[in-house]
Amino acid sequence: MSEIHIQLPSSAAIAYPVLVGSHLLQELGQRVKERAPAPSCALISDDHVAKHYLPMAKASLEAAGYRVCSFVFPAGEANKTLRTVTGAYDALLSARLERSSPVIALGGGVTGDLAGFVSSTLLRGVPFIQVPTTLLAAVDASVGGKVGVDHAMGKNLIGAFHQPAAVFTDVTTFKTLPLLEIQCGLAECVKHAIIKDAKLFDFIEHNIAAICACDSATLAELVAWNVQIKAVVVMADPFERGERALLNLGHTFGHALETLAGYANLAHGQAVSLGVVAACHLAVQRGEFPPGSALAVESLLTRIGLPVRIAIADPTAVFRAMGSDKKIISGRLRLILPTEHIGKARIATDIPEGQIMQAIGYIQQQGAAVA
Repeated sequence: MSEIHIQLPSSAAIAYPVLVGSHLLQELGQRVKERAPAPSCALISDDHVAKHYLPMAKASLEAAGYRVCSFVFPAGEANKTLRTVTGAYDALLSARLERSSPVIALGGGVTGDLAGFVSSTLLRGVPFIQVPTTLLAAVDASVGGKVGVDHAMGKNLIGAFHQPAAVFTDVTTFKTLPLLEIQCGLAECVKHAIIKDAKLFDFIEHNIAAICACDSATLAELVAWNVQIKAVVVMADPFERGERALLNLGHTFGHALETLAGYANLAHGQAVSLGVVAACHLAVQRGEFPPGSALAVESLLTRIGLPVRIAIADPTAVFRAMGSDKKIISGRLRLILPTEHIGKARIATDIPEGQIMQAIGYIQQQGAAVA
């Protein structure tokens, strides 16, 4: 088992462990008790994950002495809304949770974002525990304290920063995931490699088969490596006022594509893959990134099984949707561009509209539009 410690510079009180290993779910109750002792707790999960892991998690928590309130919502990004949050409030308040009662997110990124938002606002804030059951959530959404829900105008436009009290990643839960979920998680891993670590890029290239086969040892190494990268960035910039924005490589393009697709026809990791390709192409056109490196990125994403082109009915609609991104500063898009080589990136706010449109055109393919 690996343990990564995260401590935010703003307060010595904001510190938490990220544990990565196998069979942690059976030990969940005792581990939560160590971080958030209370007479009661809440488990929030979607209906896909709940059928696999909710009984085991609930039994472990009850064995540790918790009175457990469970809230299960329909799976999917389309349900990461204030309506679902209201349903969670109703269930948790009816169960008479206290301010010491932890809210535990059992599931992927949608569950973590939604449960984190609930915990940040319920009773003006209660402890929050992340138990990611997808690769994408384990390497990205579960670490760093970004929580929130979607709005009709865009993704994650309503939210907060609310750090977890702990993150417990049991990589054996990934074995019930469809291949697409592993591929989507790898999109975030490739993103981390491009912005911070060329060696991670090489590791992914040489271990795609083992990762997609859900080899526990390989997955544990991959998750711990990515969490280390994200932890360094988050600890330096917990509220995304500077360097943490690098973690958004590909996301401004990707979120726009997700919004236009209605979150139904395009998974988040697929959107990130497309956004990363667009950002790499943009950097190449500006003379900031070697063409060979951009091709290597496309090749790796293709080998993983992720899209590098998408049918787009109206490229200008993608650009307009990017204008609703929450990372806009003084009316200007803030994009992340790889620079010089794989393993280095920069924040750019000086990109002309024409160059952004060219990048959107680069990932456009002919055919029935999904965005």
